[in-house]
Amino acid sequence: MITIVLGIFFGLYGVVIGSFLNVLILRLPIKENITMKRSHCMTCGHALSWYELIPLFSYLFLGGKCRHCKAHISAQYPIIEGANGLIYVSIFLAKGITVETFLYCLCASALLALSVIEWRTQEIPLGFNIFILILGLVRLVTDLGNWSQYVIGLFAVSVFLLLINFVTKGRGIGHGDIKLMAATGLLMGWKRIIVAFIMACIIGTVIHLIRMAVEKAGRKLALGPYLSMGIFIAMIWGEQLVSWYL
Repeated sequence: MITIVLGIFFGLYGVVIGSFLNVLILRLPIKENITMKRSHCMTCGHALSWYELIPLFSYLFLGGKCRHCKAHISAQYPIIEGANGLIYVSIFLAKGITVETFLYCLCASALLALSVIEWRTQEIPLGFNIFILILGLVRLVTDLGNWSQYVIGLFAVSVFLLLINFVTKGRGIGHGDIKLMAATGLLMGWKRIIVAFIMACIIGTVIHLIRMAVEKAGRKLALGPYLSMGIFIAMIWGEQLVSWYL
C-alpha cells in the first residue's frame, strides 16, 4: 500500500513537472522568458486562467482547443506531462526512496525536454547541461566514498566524443552532446555512462536507419534524444546490464 501511495505521488509530481517542461520546450528555442511571462496561448497570446493550467485535465476539459481563439492545442502538452509522470514512477519503482531517485528524476525531466528541443532545432540549450552537472556534483558530495567512479564518469565517454569532434572538425559530434555525456557521467558514474553510450548507439543506429528507409531522412541526426534514451536505460538497468555482461 505504501508503494502504491508513493508511486501515485511520484506520478502526480512528475506530471506537474512535465507541465513546466512544456514551457521550456516552447519558450527556450524562441528566447522567450520562462519566469516573468504568464502562460498563454501560443496562437492568440491569451493569458491562461488557473483552470486552464491543470496538467492533463485542462487539455481534456478544453477539448484540445484554446478557450479564447479556438485554435488547436498541440497534443505535445499531455504527452510530455504523462510521459514525465510515467518516467518518475519507473525510476521510483526501480530505485525506491533514495538520493539517486530524486536526482535521476530531475535529470530525466531535463533529458526529456532537451530531447524534444534538439529534435526540432539540432541544438541542446546549455542550461540543461549545467543543470545536470549540478545534479552530478550533488551526487558526488552525497557519495564521497565512491568519488572516483563519478570523476572517471565525467571523462569516460566525453573525452572519446571530444576526440571525434576534433578529428572530424566538428562534423562528427556536437559540443552539446559532449557536455551532456560529461554531466551525466558525473551523475551516474563510469559504468553506467558507458552502458548509456552503447545503448544510445544501438538505438540511434536502428531508429535512424529505419527513418532513412521509410522517411528518406538524411544521414545527419539529432543525437541528443538517443543519448537520452540510453541514459534512461542505464539509470534503470545499468548495474544489471554490467553484471550480466561481466
